[in-house]
Amino acid sequence: MEQGLGSDSNAPPGSIDKSRVLDVRPLRSLVPVFPSPQGMSSISTPQPAPFVCVPPSGPFPSGVQPFYPFMVQNDSQRTSGGQNQPSNFGFGTNIPAPVPLNSFRTPPAHANGGPGRPKKASKARGSGSIVIEDDGYSDSLNHSDQYVSGFSMHVTDDDASNSVKRRGRPRKRRIENGEEFDVESLVNSFLTVFKLKEFDDFRRSSGDKDTVGTILLAFDLLRRRLTQLEESKDLAPGIARRPDLKAATLLMTKGVRTNSTKRIGHVPGVEIGDIFFFRMELCLVGLHAPSMAGIDYMSVKITMDEEPVAVSIVSSGGYDDDGDDCDVLIYSGQGGVQRRDGQMFDQKLERGNLALEKSLHRANDVRVVRGIKDIAGSNGKIYVYDGLYKIQESWVEKNKSGCNVFKYKLVRVPGQPEAFSLWKSIQQWKDGTATRTGIILPDLTSGAESLPVALVNDVDSEKGPAHFTYIPTLKYSQPFPAPKPSTGCHCLGGCQPGDTNCPCSQRNDGFLPYSSLGVLLTNKSLIHECGLTCACPPNCRNRMSQAGIKVRLEVFKTKNRGWGLRSWDPIRAGGFICEYAGDIIKASTAGDLGNENDDNYIFDASRHYEALEPVHDSTNSKKAPFPLVISAKNNGNVARFMNHSCTPNVFWQPVLRESNNDVFLHIAFFAIRHIPPMQEVTYDYGIVPPEKADKGKKKCLCGSVKCRGYFY
Repeated sequence: MEQGLGSDSNAPPGSIDKSRVLDVRPLRSLVPVFPSPQGMSSISTPQPAPFVCVPPSGPFPSGVQPFYPFMVQNDSQRTSGGQNQPSNFGFGTNIPAPVPLNSFRTPPAHANGGPGRPKKASKARGSGSIVIEDDGYSDSLNHSDQYVSGFSMHVTDDDASNSVKRRGRPRKRRIENGEEFDVESLVNSFLTVFKLKEFDDFRRSSGDKDTVGTILLAFDLLRRRLTQLEESKDLAPGIARRPDLKAATLLMTKGVRTNSTKRIGHVPGVEIGDIFFFRMELCLVGLHAPSMAGIDYMSVKITMDEEPVAVSIVSSGGYDDDGDDCDVLIYSGQGGVQRRDGQMFDQKLERGNLALEKSLHRANDVRVVRGIKDIAGSNGKIYVYDGLYKIQESWVEKNKSGCNVFKYKLVRVPGQPEAFSLWKSIQQWKDGTATRTGIILPDLTSGAESLPVALVNDVDSEKGPAHFTYIPTLKYSQPFPAPKPSTGCHCLGGCQPGDTNCPCSQRNDGFLPYSSLGVLLTNKSLIHECGLTCACPPNCRNRMSQAGIKVRLEVFKTKNRGWGLRSWDPIRAGGFICEYAGDIIKASTAGDLGNENDDNYIFDASRHYEALEPVHDSTNSKKAPFPLVISAKNNGNVARFMNHSCTPNVFWQPVLRESNNDVFLHIAFFAIRHIPPMQEVTYDYGIVPPEKADKGKKKCLCGSVKCRGYFY
């Protein structure tokens, strides 16, 4: 199940014993890096890593050819011998066939040392060893979330893959449809696609925006794939599903992480306001190294001695932190307090607590990450990077149990962009306790959507876009003919993962394409959703794009690109945003409409994408079997306001709904990466065929460092 902090990973109660925490020291200390003076750089900027958004691929219905931008080999084809071709997961044809992963299970309490004994990390052998690091405070709520496993996995920089080789190749495991998956091949396929095979030491120690984005994208796609694989298994009760931990560990054993060199101040490639849905994401990008501990610190050499200084804290609500003030945080120390076995202890001035005390006297900046409850994810958290703070004072006070607890007052450094304060403002807009500045209409849809969409202009005096009729879904005058009659499912309670009798699941290669939270799990080019003849209810997991928008959106006036679209709510990677609604028009007239009638609201499914790796015939001899061209000029929904970007945060996905002899193709939009509130959502409009390359070209104002300079 996909949930907040790792809630696709939430462990069942009692499956994790956090009283048994690994008490192992790091095998080497990290060299502190202090920020250079303004205008100076101590390290040359690394060459940015290519950031590729890979097109999905996969089987099409029988008799249907792949269409732009998904011209790839059909991986459902059979060899002459009747065996399945290896699946390429939509990442080209030269990638090894991915395979399921071994069962990851929480080790029993007596493992590696017997009852009551903490596990010990094995002695390091060479530079590729894994170091399990924990600060020893197993009972401190402020250094962990209730769903984190209890250890932080760190991999040394050089040749990290050796540790995998020493343990031997992971075993293969057979699943229901007879295909074999191997976790090693699965990970290698992702590393190949994202060009992370040769991840150099420089990018590992100090990253940039491209490197951070690429690692997070690889992590999330791998995590989602592991989620889908594990959902198809019948795991025994009490077995924790932690695809977030598994995905992060698999990447780190390959040396794929960045900003591993600890530093005071901002982390390269991470911006204030960035959001994370998993603690392991903080570890991968170096924003906060421990997966459990709320205080991250390093040693600084003073004359002949060393002393700890804090570099970051995570305030996630475990202790009685006072975090209502947007610029002031009262943070509780770690350790002590009341343990689960009933024993009570005072906190000690050591480790993280001592580091905070030293940082008070040194007056160094401390990064603050705030954990906010993920409403959509039930029990999980969303982690918001709130910028730099300074510790102003500290004291000791008694808590409700009578234990001494350290308290630290942190004050936000002035002049930084909004982050946590913006979340507070948005909540007030939702509650009605504050009015959104510049609002023109509280609901542009006039009730056509289940959630209102505000129309806002705080830039100039324009009162709104040109008139159009709001419709929530695509208007079909005539559906496409189905190659063969379609049989609907009989899942009265909704389609379930692992159900081999569900025809809709089988059309998706035996997996459900969405998680329970509506996150896209598949990388296939075509999603088969339940249709009109299916017996499942409207809230079925396999009807995700049919229920309308699920986040609070607003249409707003941009400074130089007309009207745009953004969300009041955070959107997680793979999250559904909306479909493209409008009128279906003939592909042969789409170009004429775009030029002569100045229709700026055309969606053309026959375009391809330069940012992806096009594999279609460059002569354009292959025609799209679904020449779907949509005009949202007269009738449309919020999708018509999405602007183009050469580095988008949203991608579109064809969604097929079959009913008897009819096929209805829709276009659904999903988030490429986590999108913070009030960040504009954009997608790549694509590249037109060569014969139309000189028609309708427009100047691009997306502002991306990879801007092509134009779009169509």
